[in-house]
Amino acid sequence: MKNKKEIKNSKNKRKKKEFYREEDFVPSKRSDKSLKAKVYIDKSPIHGLGVFAKKKIRKNEYIGTYEGVVVLEDGTYVLWVQQEYGGWKLIDGKNELRYLNHSSNPNAEFRGDKLYAIRTIYPGEEITFHYGEDWEDVD
Repeated sequence: MKNKKEIKNSKNKRKKKEFYREEDFVPSKRSDKSLKAKVYIDKSPIHGLGVFAKKKIRKNEYIGTYEGVVVLEDGTYVLWVQQEYGGWKLIDGKNELRYLNHSSNPNAEFRGDKLYAIRTIYPGEEITFHYGEDWEDVD
């Protein structure tokens, strides 16, 4: 039987809604507002469009959540998120973070679907992350 503290903690943990159909996706207003305050999209010297810092983002600071539709196949804006049980969840990005580019010397990293700075990122600097093992030999 759960004690009062366990019941209170389980009530405070909201399950994040996952979207499986494109037409059902609605971005989180709070997350969207927070992200837009920190980043903007512009042409990237790396590739196409990129995500750039609007303001100084300190090391370990939360930048935003990769939001989108959960899909079964890889695609241009699909982020692979490793699950606790070892499987993968594929999220087809629908917010600004879908324009993140790869770097072998990144300034941010994903912890699940949440993006954090791994060093201080300065205004106007492109935010990048390492795409994974398959990209080891790509700058």
